Amino acid sequence: MEAGQPSPDSSSEECTVLEALPDKGLACHTHTGKVTELYCSGCEVCVCEVCVSGEHADHPTVPLLDFLKTHRDGLQERLTAAQNRLPQISEALVSLREILQQLTNQRDLIEEDIHVSFEELHKTLDVRKSVLLMELEVTYGLKQKVLQAQLDTLLQGHGGIADTCTQTEEALSGEASAASLQAERGLAEILGELASQGLPFQAEENDQLDLVMEAEGLRKSIHNLGTIVTTSAVASQSEASGVGLEQCIVGLPACVTITTRDKAGGHCRSGNAILSAEVCTPDGSVADGEILDHKNGTYDFVYTVNKEGEFSLALRLYDQHIKGSPFRLRVTRSQDPEVSPPTTTATSLTATATPSTGSSEGAKRRGKSPGSGSKKKGSRRTGSALGTPRRRENPIEDDLIFRIGTKGKNKGEFTNLQGVSTSSSGRILIADSNNQCVQIFSNDGEFKSRFGVRGRSPGQLQRPTGVAVHPNGDIIIADYDNKWVSIFSSEGKYKAKLGSGRLMGPKGVSVDQNGHVIVVDNKACTVFIFQPTGKLVTKFGSRGNGDKQFAGPHFAAVNNNNEIIVTDFHNHSVKVFTPEGELLLKFGSNGEGNGQFNAPTGVAVDLNGNIIVADWGNSRIQVFDSCGSFLSYINTSADPLYGPQGLALTSDGHVVVADSGNHCFKVYRYLQ
Repeated sequence: MEAGQPSPDSSSEECTVLEALPDKGLACHTHTGKVTELYCSGCEVCVCEVCVSGEHADHPTVPLLDFLKTHRDGLQERLTAAQNRLPQISEALVSLREILQQLTNQRDLIEEDIHVSFEELHKTLDVRKSVLLMELEVTYGLKQKVLQAQLDTLLQGHGGIADTCTQTEEALSGEASAASLQAERGLAEILGELASQGLPFQAEENDQLDLVMEAEGLRKSIHNLGTIVTTSAVASQSEASGVGLEQCIVGLPACVTITTRDKAGGHCRSGNAILSAEVCTPDGSVADGEILDHKNGTYDFVYTVNKEGEFSLALRLYDQHIKGSPFRLRVTRSQDPEVSPPTTTATSLTATATPSTGSSEGAKRRGKSPGSGSKKKGSRRTGSALGTPRRRENPIEDDLIFRIGTKGKNKGEFTNLQGVSTSSSGRILIADSNNQCVQIFSNDGEFKSRFGVRGRSPGQLQRPTGVAVHPNGDIIIADYDNKWVSIFSSEGKYKAKLGSGRLMGPKGVSVDQNGHVIVVDNKACTVFIFQPTGKLVTKFGSRGNGDKQFAGPHFAAVNNNNEIIVTDFHNHSVKVFTPEGELLLKFGSNGEGNGQFNAPTGVAVDLNGNIIVADWGNSRIQVFDSCGSFLSYINTSADPLYGPQGLALTSDGHVVVADSGNHCFKVYRYLQ
């Protein structure tokens, strides 16, 4: 039984007498009639003089009043430390709410721009409008989720500290006594934990949402119109390097390289971040300088200072100082070997910085203006115009074997490639949508041939989005804008068309084990099954989010059981049907976790029935078993995907995917 606690058979009057003994001590529970006037530091208990001469004889003791004072002083220090956290949390909350509100405002303004711009154009722009609005919502949702989670964490931390501080203040308002010691110890422990609790004070996202809307050449590039521009860069993780941080020669250009990073410290590989830089002289003037955007997440600040002395160099990302900013800079007349490395300082700079802005001629922007040029997520490597595979040593181990292509109109170049198919004869076929053709390569990436003439007559292609190979060797092409499916020979000679008058916007095509042509109609939200002669076998599906409904379905694949697997783009799921259109299986939900999708596109099935899915919005490839259970990812980390579309398995067992945003296709290792 602890000191000061009455025995179960003690009367309430006895307890009152014991607790009211003088000098704030308690009756010693070991020695009757003795009062605890000392405190044993080793045992952490209150003791009397008899205890000190007995079982606590060799233990360090201090007067109880002195200990109580020391304890109260320590408790007060912890209370002060905890209370000092509250202004920091409040400041971070204000900043986060402002960023979140600005992000929401930007979203609303851009949404208005999208609507107004597309209402002025032809009806064919409705397709692009839908894609842009979805990309905006996805981008906003991801950024909003990060900020909201951080906001919730700070609110929870604020509430915990405030509640505990209130309890502690109430405890401190009473007299200090041994009876309250245990409770105060508990409060001290909690306050200590709260005072040292790691809380996310720095914003883990930014409020940038920009719309780049090109005006010139609109008719020629209508299917690529508009881009939602943003980055994941945060100032607290971004850093600067280069000789220009250490020293500068009067009158000569100096350079500093800024590397933008996301909240986890990962390198941001796209440009257009809003950066500002300034060099301040002691009298407050600003030196000349320019920010160059390399479009890969790095930026150069090139500046010139015309007099020697000590200066401050401030580098800001979204109006926040990056790591180490502002920097101390020494400018000399000539190269000085004794110039010491720069030291960082916390002083704020008052001069107004000029953000890195600028837009290409004819472009329309809303809100803050990032650097000119369109966003290209993921690293870019130039492919051969003839389609020779680009092999390289991976700095990051992944499953990439090679990639083919870059943006263009020549052989081995692509503009918005969509569907992918393979043949048993070792061929890879690519539906090159905006170049109105199909390009054919070997399994090793060697360019073989291409065919297709732009137009709206039978035998011509207007917007090929899906491609499949029939067992007889014929090449089947879904033409989205012509609203039919064309059939060509293996040499690219036109043979027939099917679905004319029935189809509204065919996106993907496949062939089942009976040789029937399966067409995924993206606009009608329906799956059609035709005989190669054009006779309709059956159809199923309608617009909606029910089990047998779709919202913008994209591609289909067929497994060994002749079951049809369809990617349901806006419903963020994959659905498996019988050939008659009865639902067998549905899996997936909207999100970034294992087994979740952000708009699935391409789909393929391996020999074991495993289902491989291109996850467009999350820019990744996921693998599931035949029951829809998540198995693994294809490792694409060394050369990230950007909006993957069609996907297939080559005859030698590799995965080939159309990396639409990077205007290339990639072949990955795959172990079945």
